[in-house]
Amino acid sequence: MAQKFQVIDEVLKVPISFATISFGDGRGTFAGEDGVFDFPKEKYPDIDSLHISAIGYTEKGFSTKEIPTTIALQPEASELSEVIVTAPKRGKYKTKKQKPVTHEDIHTSWLPTVESEVAVLFKRYEGESTRIAKILLPINAETQYKSKGKGKFATIFRIQFYKNDNGLPGKAIVHEKIVFAIDQDTQKIFELDIQSKQIFIPEEGIFASLQVLGYADDNGKLMQSKKYREIKTKRGIQKISTAFRPLLPFTNEFPLQKTYVRRIFLNNKKWQVFDETYNENSNLIKSGFRHYGMGVTFHVFEEKK
Repeated sequence: MAQKFQVIDEVLKVPISFATISFGDGRGTFAGEDGVFDFPKEKYPDIDSLHISAIGYTEKGFSTKEIPTTIALQPEASELSEVIVTAPKRGKYKTKKQKPVTHEDIHTSWLPTVESEVAVLFKRYEGESTRIAKILLPINAETQYKSKGKGKFATIFRIQFYKNDNGLPGKAIVHEKIVFAIDQDTQKIFELDIQSKQIFIPEEGIFASLQVLGYADDNGKLMQSKKYREIKTKRGIQKISTAFRPLLPFTNEFPLQKTYVRRIFLNNKKWQVFDETYNENSNLIKSGFRHYGMGVTFHVFEEKK
């Protein structure tokens, strides 16, 4: 049986949900909600080190020959308060919406793989004090392409926020976890209510990202998923990226905006703008569908006199 390991907070001694476990070679996995992950050494005989990380914690590395059963990460100072204090937490507000853009064409949709992440920049509504109340996610789930479907599924996603670093996603902002599942019955716009998280937009704007964690099992728990499927061919074993439904419809309606993507286990976690510099052979990029049409519902607060 595969040996199990648990990632915990070194100070509070509580599990760190969905910590990132990088193998250092382009592969990796995520811990579950209880901080537990599997690492069967016989399955990965060529891996000699693991790197454990989570937003708000200092990263740790271990030799695979001496991985402790319990891995404690040291918390870093939270920066969420820096964002919250830019706006009043109470008082009257108006509800405004930046509409999402969607379609049902699977050929102009992005096929996410495990650990892939896509980020979009949002700014304050007309420069006023603004809270993000809902994230509006365009989705192409089973109902939009039943002929292409393969039965029931549930994919677990995570929403994260990043500072705007001169137009690029910068340092991650620490906040309560925002993790949810999308299944084959999801409507084409998935509305995620995050009002309780108190995410206020700073003056320079904020990046919201959508990240794939993997499939959920029958109990709604994150499955330990392989990043690749290994296919036998005449040329030997070929590794094919494991794709995770649902698809994310991209749009060509925002020529002046930019969507950023990255792979957590590749390219040193570097964010890249979704254009020719990311993948010149991408059919989405060639056809001009370069932006994920994520939308938001804003709470715009009145200025106190």
